[in-house]
Amino acid sequence: MAKYQEGALILSHEMIAPALRKLVLYAPQMATTATAGQFIHLAVGDDSHLLRRPLSIADADSSRKTLTIIYKIAGKGTKQLATRQKGESIDCMGPLGQAFTLQGEHPLLVGGGIGIAPLLLLAKSLCPRPSEVLMGGRSAEDMIWPALFESICEKLHVTTDDGTAGVKGVNVELLPDLLSKGKFDMIYTCGPKPMMAAVAQLAKEFHIPCQVSLEEYMACGIGACLSCTCAKTNGGRAKICTEGPVFWSTEVFD
Repeated sequence: MAKYQEGALILSHEMIAPALRKLVLYAPQMATTATAGQFIHLAVGDDSHLLRRPLSIADADSSRKTLTIIYKIAGKGTKQLATRQKGESIDCMGPLGQAFTLQGEHPLLVGGGIGIAPLLLLAKSLCPRPSEVLMGGRSAEDMIWPALFESICEKLHVTTDDGTAGVKGVNVELLPDLLSKGKFDMIYTCGPKPMMAAVAQLAKEFHIPCQVSLEEYMACGIGACLSCTCAKTNGGRAKICTEGPVFWSTEVFD
């Protein structure tokens, strides 16, 4: 799969929630080849942060040659990234990693927190299939996602920990009822690892194939440093950067 390194021009960089930023990059080569589930490896532009940061691709527009990244400020690297301004150039590598396999006629997408971001391009790629999305967050303040999904999905299900938006609780609490009433034939999930483990377990119980997108810190992003390996159910290990981040759930969750 082709991957590139290019200086991507920042077209816009805006705050969409207190800790969330939306970054739109003009990146002609990557935008025309990126598919749902892949990520870019981005240099934040500060010599004190030598390692690149892996960020999932929330949208890719091949006609406008743009990539959209939605990220959470969660450490020094992303805090530094948040200072970058429109008109600046950012060194990017990508698109990297294995993408989601598009299959099924009635897919369900399950996302939690910032893990919802890569599901946006996936939902767009699955159109016109009648996909539904189950999304969870801490509070209404973090739940900026429904407005981004409502025009491309058949139905949205929202939960928040404090009940300020949607149903109070965590998203996996709704999942058994959704799976028992729906006709889902494929599940895709991304978010906190415990959430994905629960989704994988329920997918197994309902005999529905499931793909998971793992998130991990990584150094090189191209399979050389082995800093992002994960255990596989067959006893081996996999490099999340090159063999993932997308896996079949049965490969990485018992």
